Amino acid sequence: MPETFDLIVRGGEVVNHAGRGIADVGVRGGKVAAIGDLSQASAGETFDAVGLTVMPGVIDTQVHFREPGLEWKEDLESGSRAAVLGGVVAVFEMPNTEPTTTDPDALADKLSRARGRMHCDHAFYMGGTHENAKFLGELERLPGCCGVKVFMGASTGTLLIKDDAGVEEVLRNINRRAAFHSEDEYRLEERRPLARTGDWTSHYEVRDAQAAIQSTERLVRIATALGKRIHVLHVTTAEEIDYLAAHKDVASVEVTPQHLTLEGPEAYERLKAYAQMNPPIREAHHRAGLWRGVAMGVADVIGSDHAPHTKEEKARPYPASPSGMPGVQTLLPVMLTHVAEGRMTLERLVDMTSHGANRLFGLADKGRLARGFDADLTIVDLKARRTFRHEDMASRVGWTPFVDMEAKGWPVATIIRGTVVMRDDEIIAPHRGEPVRFAETLAG
Repeated sequence: MPETFDLIVRGGEVVNHAGRGIADVGVRGGKVAAIGDLSQASAGETFDAVGLTVMPGVIDTQVHFREPGLEWKEDLESGSRAAVLGGVVAVFEMPNTEPTTTDPDALADKLSRARGRMHCDHAFYMGGTHENAKFLGELERLPGCCGVKVFMGASTGTLLIKDDAGVEEVLRNINRRAAFHSEDEYRLEERRPLARTGDWTSHYEVRDAQAAIQSTERLVRIATALGKRIHVLHVTTAEEIDYLAAHKDVASVEVTPQHLTLEGPEAYERLKAYAQMNPPIREAHHRAGLWRGVAMGVADVIGSDHAPHTKEEKARPYPASPSGMPGVQTLLPVMLTHVAEGRMTLERLVDMTSHGANRLFGLADKGRLARGFDADLTIVDLKARRTFRHEDMASRVGWTPFVDMEAKGWPVATIIRGTVVMRDDEIIAPHRGEPVRFAETLAG
C-alpha cells in the first residue's frame, strides 16, 4: 500500500547533511518523515519544487524586533513577517527592549506577545546584568529562552557589563553557551571624542578594531579559565578571526551579511547613516579576513543582527544617528549572491544558516533537513535575479542598506513545521510561530 503524507515537496534539489541531489521530501505531523523517491506516495498537499533548491529552514540567531517599548521601529509581527518573506523559519530575539528582558516576567511577556502574532518560530535571549547574574542559571533554563546575552560595549543602563569581574560572574552562574557583543567599553569611552560631526567615516575610528580585539581577548581568557562556552557575535576584524581560530574549544563565531558585503569608507560615503552599525562596517582587509574565517571554518553561523531604526532617526547627523540596520529579510538572498559569485558553496551556506545553529545552541528538533526533525524548509530559486528596493522591505522602517544591489538567488517558499507559510512573496499561513525547543532545557 503506497505511503501517505500530509505534504510532499517534489522534485527539488535537496541540500542537506547528505550533500546535494534531486529528491522528494515527505512530511507527516509537522516532521520530516521521508527523503528520496516518493513518486508512488500520495499526500494531502503537494509542492512542485522542480527546478528549485530545497534547503533546511534558515535560522537567524540574532535579531532585534524592538517589542516591547520601541514598536515605532519594529514589532514582533512586522519583524517576523520580514523573516518569513526572506526564507527564515526561526529567530532568536535580543533583550535590549524597553523594558529589558532580564527576568521571568519580561520573558513571559515576550512569549505572550509572540503567541498568535509571530509568523516564524522564535526564542528570546535573557539579558545578563550585574543585578541578575546570580539568577542566570535558573533564567537560562526557562522555556523559550535561547540563552544569555551580554553587552560588553555599545549598550546602556543595566545591560552593559564592561568589567571583567561582571563577565566572570555571569559565566560562573550559567551552563549554556552565552552570546556576547564584544567591544571594549573602556576604549570606546576614550575614543568617542574622535567622532566628526556629520562624517560617518569616523565611525570605525571611534569604534576601532582594537576595541573589538582587546574585548574578545579578555572574554576568551575568562571563558577559558572557567571552562565556559561563549558565542562571539558579529565579529568584524581579521585579527579576531585569527585569534578565535586558536580558541574554538570555548568560542563560537558569528558573522553578518553586512560585514561580509559592505566595506568602509565606500559604504559610509554612499549610504551615510544607513551603513552605521555596531561593531562598524570596516575596511577591505577586515572584510577579507572575515571571508578567510568563513573559508577556514572559524565562523560558525551567519546572523543578520537585524536592528532597525526609522529613516527620520537615521537622518540625524553623525554621531547623533543611531547604529543598526534591518537585515532579516535580506540575509538569505545576500548570501545566495555570494554563493553565485563563488565566495562560498551552497553547502557551506546551509551549514552556517541551519546546521550551525543546531550544533551551537542544541536545538531539539530544528536545523537539519533529516528524518524526525521539524519539517522546516527554505525553498529557493538559484536562477532568480531581483534588485533590492526599499519599498519591498516588510520591516516597519522600510529601507535596506543593500538597496539597488542585484540578488542572485531568491527564497520562493518558507515551510515551517510542514506548513507553507510563505510562497512567492506572499504570506499564506500567518501567525503560526511557536517557541523553539532546546535539548538542554526540555524539562523547563
